[in-house]
Amino acid sequence: MAHRPSRRELLKASAIAAVGLATGIPAIAAGAESRPIKKSRWKNEQIQFAIIGVGGRGGAHVAGAAENGVVYALCDVDAEKRTAQSMNHPSAHTFQDFREMLDILGDRIDAVSVATPDHVHAVAAAAALRMGKPTYCEKPLTRTIGEARHLAQIARQADVPTQMGNQGTSNTELRKVAALIQNGTFGTVKEVHCWTNRSGGWWPQGVDRPEPAEEIPKKLDWNLWLGPSPERPYADGYHPFAWRGWWDFGSGSLGDIGCHCMNLPYMALDLRNPLSVQAETSGHNRDSYPSWSVVRYEFGKRGSRPALPLTWYDGGKMPPQELAPGVELDVNGCLIVCESATLYSPREYGSGTVIVGGGEIPDIEVVEATGQFDEFAEAVAGGPEPWSNFPNYSGPLAETVLLGNLAVWADGNKVEWDARNAKAKGTDAYDSLIWPEYRDGWEL
Repeated sequence: MAHRPSRRELLKASAIAAVGLATGIPAIAAGAESRPIKKSRWKNEQIQFAIIGVGGRGGAHVAGAAENGVVYALCDVDAEKRTAQSMNHPSAHTFQDFREMLDILGDRIDAVSVATPDHVHAVAAAAALRMGKPTYCEKPLTRTIGEARHLAQIARQADVPTQMGNQGTSNTELRKVAALIQNGTFGTVKEVHCWTNRSGGWWPQGVDRPEPAEEIPKKLDWNLWLGPSPERPYADGYHPFAWRGWWDFGSGSLGDIGCHCMNLPYMALDLRNPLSVQAETSGHNRDSYPSWSVVRYEFGKRGSRPALPLTWYDGGKMPPQELAPGVELDVNGCLIVCESATLYSPREYGSGTVIVGGGEIPDIEVVEATGQFDEFAEAVAGGPEPWSNFPNYSGPLAETVLLGNLAVWADGNKVEWDARNAKAKGTDAYDSLIWPEYRDGWEL
């Protein structure tokens, strides 16, 4: 059915947002008590995982499930990818449609992971959560802001472990640098710059829609691949990877890498609920994302942290070199300009941070990380809540990242943001980007 949240749903989601506005991210160096023990929902001898989307990043999910339990079910709309994984896990049940899988095996599945294209994240994760299944989902958590807001609400109500796949969150080094920034070791943060080389060489953006193919590959169920997104003819250039460059399916360079490159400053500074966003772009047809963009976020004062700007760059655009004299900036990274030092992280996951100009980064005690999928499995078995859980961390992070795409769509116009109501102030122009319509048979 076409999805449009009811007034009651919006009020619930807004109430949760208000809680987020008040509480924020817990102190990173506070110890394990900031990640409370969850009640275990694990009922079998080993955790029985179901993986939705088994190609690409889904292959890593399958491997993580095998290391931490049993690969009990494999679901993919591409028979070739499904078969390849089932050869390694011959006892696993296989499905094309995750809805059918959950309906048939729901009482035997202990946990679900989702590694589909972005446009299916929300509906697949929501279906698992509504059945009370601990759920792991690739980044970005969802394709749109409204989906992220609503999925966080569903996860809070389900009260089961959740985890988004932004690996840096489960990296002890990133946590240490974030804690040092948070406790003022480098002084007040003045500005943040994040960037990526995605688009162009990775997948095309700013291009016209490809011509329909004469036939759909026999291995692929195109209708299921489309999922909740609007119908369009199959064409080469969507499946299996270039979907990221299309508004109906992906979230562009920003959605793909923002949850990584922006993760360190987000954790350190609680960068949720920006006040406004504004973008410059190469221009685009609002079907394919632009070939490059520069997005400027403005964040208001939050607790002891003063207001500050964050600038995002992609498609070959980079921060001013004078911010990091003598440093050759890598293709993905983050610069955090503080009063007494500028920090440079040259990797998309937020590790390898150095002080520009030299100097030692002090040590600090934090909650030690054990690895992204491992922490999810530990939580399923009754261990501490994963750091990047949907309600308190990854949901608000996804909202921040994806808000930049409203600015990209606006292409020059400033978007003033009403975080409490998940709406651009003074206009309905972005409502369909925030709360997308779904095709019949799909719901959030």
